[in-house]
Amino acid sequence: MKKHILLDSTRTPDGRELLFTEHDGDYSIAIGGAELMSTRKHNSEDRLAELACAGLRTKPKARVLIGGLGLAFTLKAALASLGPDAQIVQAEILPAVIAWNRNPAYPLGAKALEDRRVVIAQKDVAKVIRESPGGFDAIMLDVDNGPAALTADGNKGLYVLSGLHAARTALRPGGRIVYWAAAADQPFERLMGKAGFIVTVHRCRAHVNNGSWHTLYEGIVNEAMVRTFPAARPVISGAKAKSPRPAGLGPASAASARPAKSATPAKSPRKPGR
Repeated sequence: MKKHILLDSTRTPDGRELLFTEHDGDYSIAIGGAELMSTRKHNSEDRLAELACAGLRTKPKARVLIGGLGLAFTLKAALASLGPDAQIVQAEILPAVIAWNRNPAYPLGAKALEDRRVVIAQKDVAKVIRESPGGFDAIMLDVDNGPAALTADGNKGLYVLSGLHAARTALRPGGRIVYWAAAADQPFERLMGKAGFIVTVHRCRAHVNNGSWHTLYEGIVNEAMVRTFPAARPVISGAKAKSPRPAGLGPASAASARPAKSATPAKSPRKPGR
């Protein structure tokens, strides 16, 4: 039986150790003994980008934001969905996660990160959102395990009303946001509506035809509601995207602490900032 080989490790913003390993040709990121993401299971991450970027391939100079790099599957899917003049801002708080993906020795995101359409922002995705009013046509957030299964308190700000208002403000008219979650959360769905989004909930598996079920919350800016109830200046407190799930671990990281994309959100750490 082949062993797991430790390739590197780093610390999340809250001090936990994030492990980057290889096993029989597959690569994964784990924290606290729980696998957060793997090259074996990434269908829901691909689908995240496909939903968010729908209709943008022909939009001139489309600009999108990805919160959390992880193993770069969402980034690669976004590149495949967008036109040649688009720009993708990839937020990732952990420099080690960026380095792992850039290393040509690993079949991860080296080629994608070299694409001229990609801009790397080594910072918390919540900060990028706050600093970018009207800056994006789409936002993809794969931070932590989702609103109902947070592994890092610092990520909560992305899922509360003020965080949703901030995201809505960062979107252009008709813009779209998609949140990755380990499980369904009806209160969060209602909160998205209250924040000014027309919400659609999608269910998909970790693998194309099998594996755990994950939930994707798609929100399109409700222009009628925005005109009637414009959002107040939103404030998000240090939302550490993907801290516990090494998805970039920590805020805006793709490898934060999301445990092996488990269907039961509560007790599995996911990506800290994927």
